[in-house]
Amino acid sequence: MSGRLHFVRPRRIRRGAAMTLVVASVLGTGAAAGTWSGEDPEGAAQRIPARTVADGRAAADGTADREAVEEAAAEAAESGKSGSQAAADVVSRSGDRWSTVYTAGEYEDFRRELDGEYVGVGLWLRQGADDRVVVSRVRPDSPAARAGIAPGDDLLAVDGRTTRHRPVTDVVAGLRGDAGSTSKRAGGAAAPGTPVALKLRRAGQDRSVTLHRARLRTANVTVERPAAPGGMTRIKVEAFAKGTGEEVREAVRSAPPGGIVLDLRGNTGGLVGEAVTAAAAFLDGGLVATYDVRGSQRALYADRGRATKSPLAVLVDGGTMSAGELLAGALQDRGRAVVIGSPTFGKGSVQMPSKLADGSVAELTVGHYRTPSGRGVDGRGIKPDIPADDRAESRARAVMSGLGGGS
Repeated sequence: MSGRLHFVRPRRIRRGAAMTLVVASVLGTGAAAGTWSGEDPEGAAQRIPARTVADGRAAADGTADREAVEEAAAEAAESGKSGSQAAADVVSRSGDRWSTVYTAGEYEDFRRELDGEYVGVGLWLRQGADDRVVVSRVRPDSPAARAGIAPGDDLLAVDGRTTRHRPVTDVVAGLRGDAGSTSKRAGGAAAPGTPVALKLRRAGQDRSVTLHRARLRTANVTVERPAAPGGMTRIKVEAFAKGTGEEVREAVRSAPPGGIVLDLRGNTGGLVGEAVTAAAAFLDGGLVATYDVRGSQRALYADRGRATKSPLAVLVDGGTMSAGELLAGALQDRGRAVVIGSPTFGKGSVQMPSKLADGSVAELTVGHYRTPSGRGVDGRGIKPDIPADDRAESRARAVMSGLGGGS
């Protein structure tokens, strides 16, 4: 997909490579884990692979062969067959687990998610006792809010299908119309205005309501400020969609004196440029990561500016992926933060999109990135300085207190 840069061009990228650089996550249903509160936000920037990866033809480095993918799509289109299906077959046989093929509609939905938009009703859900699904938050001025849905309500069914004994991520997919809904657009997710029927329970009383999905903005950054002077500010980043990096910088600029906890647990990745922008809130210039694109080495640098000097702890876990790992690794290698939690996912490959003959898009692996010290992330992840599972927050508070950054 040449000629137009869809997201962020990293510094020092060569001319002629006018492509989207994405270090994005691929999550199957239920794969996300370890968010701060156990919630699953309806607008999380999750990528569902268009096809299941198998084994077969690959390039010399084990990734899908770009020329083979493009040739297969062109030949299929000429014979009146599905170019996207032919390309997907080549990707599937390659064994490249991160490359995928989107129809034009699917790619437009994905692009909107990376731009910070999604179609839904405005609910956050969590797993409750006895396998119940409970509303944890409601987005203001959303279809759910206008219908009077409130935190604490039990969500019993979506479009007549019970939520009991189902993963929260599966229920969220139903709310958004990503689970085989008849309201889906051809080749993509549900369209704005399509209905979804909910059955809810509050204080023992059941009620049914039909909502109409709307296009909403993803809330990828949330900030919890300390109750007392000198306390700890927590900045939670769900994913690196368009604008996330500047949101992080603004949260840091407006934080009161004291320590900062950057919570990247469950971060599903996203745009490289946004992670680099976020890094500049804590690093006053310097190297953030290196990466290769088909053998050519590139580098990413933080802008110089007003980086905070406040003590910093970064929380990570097995759900921290790709661009989230890039940021955590940079702050760790540069000695800027104490990383606390459990080892991260280990997705360090770089994908770029290429438009195929029938308008579909193949997003293929073109290389891998490394932390400033040269550590590879793919298949390895980032190891925390201080191991912690469910006690990560309390460990962060102890570290901040020891560094003079509040508690």
